[in-house]
Amino acid sequence: MPNVTRADAARAVRNPLAFIAERWTPTQRTVQRAALSAVVMTVIIVVTGGAVRLTSSGLGCPTWPKCTDQSLTATSAMGFHGAIEFGNRMLTYVLCAAVGWAIVAARSQKPWRRTLTRLGWAQFWIVMGNAVLGGIVVLVGLNPYTVAAHYLLTTALLTVAVVMWQRTKEGDAAPRPLVGPAVKQLVWFLVAASVLLLVVGTVVTGAGPHAGDSSEVERMPIDWETVAKLHAVLAWIVVTLTFALWFILKAVDAPRGPLLRTRELFVVLLLQGTVGYIQYFTQLPEGLVGVHMLGSALMWVAVMRVLLSLRERPRAAVGLPSQTDTELSTV
Repeated sequence: MPNVTRADAARAVRNPLAFIAERWTPTQRTVQRAALSAVVMTVIIVVTGGAVRLTSSGLGCPTWPKCTDQSLTATSAMGFHGAIEFGNRMLTYVLCAAVGWAIVAARSQKPWRRTLTRLGWAQFWIVMGNAVLGGIVVLVGLNPYTVAAHYLLTTALLTVAVVMWQRTKEGDAAPRPLVGPAVKQLVWFLVAASVLLLVVGTVVTGAGPHAGDSSEVERMPIDWETVAKLHAVLAWIVVTLTFALWFILKAVDAPRGPLLRTRELFVVLLLQGTVGYIQYFTQLPEGLVGVHMLGSALMWVAVMRVLLSLRERPRAAVGLPSQTDTELSTV
């Protein structure tokens, strides 16, 4: 490794990303893995956030940014709930590390693709905003509307992370459609229905029995069973749209990529629906609710992958293989 001069050190302090990029060129696979790590950590945060609520540990650390007025960290006197809540807070740093790795890898890639770096920074600022919102959730005593906003902002983070992951496999030329306008319109209906499904799911959570703490916690003034039935209807709409999309793609002999992504979404939806019905008829056991939260994150990833599979960006743009060349073989 070359000697680092005082000028180099000063430059590293002023612009550390550029300094690293001058000395390191990651492989394409490394950039893809870095982007994928942010996706995986976001899904994990969804699951661990659910674990905080389902174990009634939402106020295990009763204040923010400290865990208590006297301690930055959880203490032994706070027991299991304090450890769960503080552990989830610490995972935010792991998520930041994953997003940071994605930013550094994207900045160091040759040639530099500014769009990837911007997607990485967008994730970073969403994480920061959601950390502050998480603190507000604690300070307002797990108000269900703030809890719902906290989850939806995490879903926004997952959206950007999936887009960045997909973009690491593409070039930078203008996208070329792989399907016709009618199919794209159907997919946008599918996306809209999926968004509505997630939003109504947060209402089910906000009105349901798992408030996040053993104390009296405000709930949304709605009959949760009625909203749960609406949630189920929306789930069937999403399943129907997905099946219709798969049928149409087969009929028009669409490329293999969109067909694979649609089939994956259909499988995720069937598994998620099975878990949803079982948890409803067994009075919402905590373990199944946690699995259902994991399923919601995986469903949204699958929906985004369907949307992003409808176009390709040619390899000529940056010397990268196009989606149709690889058929997402690195997934």
